[in-house]
Amino acid sequence: AEVISEELAVEDRLNDEVRDLLSQYSEYMRREGVSYQEMFRRAKNTLITQRKVIRASGRDTGDAMKLSRDKVTDISHKLVDMLRKSHELRLKEKDPNNVRLEIVRLMTDLLTAEEKVDRNARQKIRSQKREVPEGTEEWDLLHRRYYSEELKKLGIDLAK
Repeated sequence: AEVISEELAVEDRLNDEVRDLLSQYSEYMRREGVSYQEMFRRAKNTLITQRKVIRASGRDTGDAMKLSRDKVTDISHKLVDMLRKSHELRLKEKDPNNVRLEIVRLMTDLLTAEEKVDRNARQKIRSQKREVPEGTEEWDLLHRRYYSEELKKLGIDLAK
């Protein structure tokens, strides 16, 4: 779990760095009519290339999942390396690639299920009698409630 958390934190730190950088140029961007979103995208892409970071977000790379296929593969390699170096357990499977492929399959299944849960929760909000704008406190509360309900259907109770 630590490997996954650290891998996801890398891009969060990168996003923070880009925000800090752009805050220094906000007056220039306003004066020149440069879009914050466009500059954010360009600056982030430059840093990703320079630092050889694998994008976490699948949506940025055209993947439907929240994590890109490349990121899932990268994490699977790091998990297998960690498991092989661990003195606390031994892998029954001799071929580490089979273990890695199973990790990829499990992560992909989990991400696909999570995407479905999120989609169903959003659909419930859209089906309200009155429109609830995304980003509002009410929308966030409804999303948490419906998301939790959808997870319970899968046997996952966040309240525990």
